[in-house]
Amino acid sequence: KKEPVPTPKEEPAPAPAAEEPPAPEHPPATEQPTAPADEPAPVPTAEATPTPEEGPLAPPAEPQAPAPEPKPEKPKAEPPSSPLSLAVEEVSENSVTLTWKAPEQTGQSGVDGYVVEICKDGSTDWTVANEEPFLSTRYTIQDLSSGDKIHVRVKAVSASGASVPATLAQPVLIREILQLPRIRMPRHLRQTYVRRVGDAVNMMIPFQGKPQPEVIWTKGDQPLDTSHINIRNTEKDTIFYIREAQRSDSGKYELTVRINGAEDKATVDIRVIEPPGPPQNLKLVDVWGFNVALEWTPPVDNGNSEIKGYTVQKSDKKSGKWFTALERCTRTSCTISDLIIGNTYSFRVFAENACGLSEKAAVTSGVAHIKKTKTAYQPEKIPQRDMMEPPKFTQPLTDRTTTRGYSTHLFCCVRGFPQPKIIWMKNQMEIREDPKYIAMIEQGVCSLEIRKPNPFDGGIYTCKAVNPLGEASVDCKLDVKGKI
Repeated sequence: KKEPVPTPKEEPAPAPAAEEPPAPEHPPATEQPTAPADEPAPVPTAEATPTPEEGPLAPPAEPQAPAPEPKPEKPKAEPPSSPLSLAVEEVSENSVTLTWKAPEQTGQSGVDGYVVEICKDGSTDWTVANEEPFLSTRYTIQDLSSGDKIHVRVKAVSASGASVPATLAQPVLIREILQLPRIRMPRHLRQTYVRRVGDAVNMMIPFQGKPQPEVIWTKGDQPLDTSHINIRNTEKDTIFYIREAQRSDSGKYELTVRINGAEDKATVDIRVIEPPGPPQNLKLVDVWGFNVALEWTPPVDNGNSEIKGYTVQKSDKKSGKWFTALERCTRTSCTISDLIIGNTYSFRVFAENACGLSEKAAVTSGVAHIKKTKTAYQPEKIPQRDMMEPPKFTQPLTDRTTTRGYSTHLFCCVRGFPQPKIIWMKNQMEIREDPKYIAMIEQGVCSLEIRKPNPFDGGIYTCKAVNPLGEASVDCKLDVKGKI
């Protein structure tokens, strides 16, 4: 050991030694003086640079180059967000296994790992369970005392700092869980559970778990009203019972089955429905020929269920009996046809939902009288032949542009005797009894009302007049634009 002592005195020797590559004994001598050579650092380092290994590492430009200049910006970067879905996977007599998911935001540098901390119930001293951060999203805390209650939290760590911890809502009791809690939701309860007002609600939901789990029912994070809702729990299932359901019982109920810190949750969506109210603002819009047009608005109360349609009924003043004229009408307007000439009619409309028809109906305030057609008086002085002429349009149709949803009219004028039969066509197809179209002729003026058109109602419309002496027709183009 005394030999290395004189070696530092021979500091000039390493320089020629560096020039002689075959001397392998000198490198150990050079390694020893490097420690005390901190004082004359500039001189030996310059001499040591000729070695091929140290040559590329020695240039001072690299340490002097301010490559770490962006480093001061790193502390400004935000730390990652909290880990997600922290839960207890397993509990034994002296350990607890946790699982979680990676945070949504990991920052520019990414997550370096996770730190698990524990704290006994009743204390505020948090201790680190793992010595160094790790990247796994599952961790088992060992060497715990049976019977202890501990709080657990997990932090995500990165170069920018540590995240806000994700903490278990409930402390974990350290004792063996033979079977983790699990809710076995019946298939028919996985969708909305529908009942009528006054019906009983009776649901049995099985679960598993050992030891005996704790069962908790809530609605909107609030405990249930046990005076109205009955809950009975056994070792294997929970029963939810309401004797007479009310509209207010509708909503989402959350079931939690918990053993120590481990738990399973499920949600049951209950909807209590009843028949809807009657439609509103029923109006007798128009009466022509054998037809009547009606309009109304949806009911104020839909009975907590979507309106499926409307049922329209008519009543003849002579009989006073109601007969169904139209079922499951999905619109809020309709045309009733094939009425009897000379009769007077009243109309009423029911709304229908999944529970059935509304208890009350909307009734028209007025009545529709179907008038008899008048026979034209022909004076004997004027021979009928002199009045005979084929149809001729004195005013043609004109192209129209209208806006979607706004009713529009097409007009033209025709003359001829006998009075020609008017046929309306769209794109060369005859328009028959369609409630969307209302065709009228008054003193030679032909009109076609197109109720609330949409772009599909656009096209070429033709008015054709026919009598025994001949026929004539006029066309126009209708363009329906959508609303801006």
